[in-house]
Amino acid sequence: MPTPRKAAMLREITDQMQRASVMISTDYRGLSVAQITRLRRALRPADVELRVVKNTIATMAARDAGYPDMAELLDGPSAIAFGFGDPIAPAKALTTYMRDERLDLTIHAGWLEGRVLSAAEVRDLATLPSREQLIADVMSKLQSPLYNFSGLLQTTIRDFAGLIDARANQLEESGESA
Repeated sequence: MPTPRKAAMLREITDQMQRASVMISTDYRGLSVAQITRLRRALRPADVELRVVKNTIATMAARDAGYPDMAELLDGPSAIAFGFGDPIAPAKALTTYMRDERLDLTIHAGWLEGRVLSAAEVRDLATLPSREQLIADVMSKLQSPLYNFSGLLQTTIRDFAGLIDARANQLEESGESA
């Protein structure tokens, strides 16, 4: 019979797993409490919550959340970063913090849209531009041909107006001399 505290923890982790758009499992061994606190603070602006979880509770929560493949994320003592917004932001924030603080943490795996990601795929995910940047890039690519076409039309109209003006000036000069 599980204790009420563990049952509440199981419900909370299950809820986080269901709401998360991305999850990244990492090793936290070797970090002090102060370093973990700083890591949590660094991840917070990216809408990421870092939780140190017991593998058995996390496995049960994954099963309850409908993600039995999540058990692959758990390898030894694990901390799971739950990302609730942009799926790229957690990977980017975690790898940036690890690089800036020179932490030697191991990323075990990740989970994105029902698919388990390897550690290499999580690192690749961190190198992608943000969702907003990708949307902006697509929009600029779509707008570029329209701007070029608009510029060509304006140039053609301006050149045609210049020809008419030049011809009108030519006719006025030839009319004045006659």
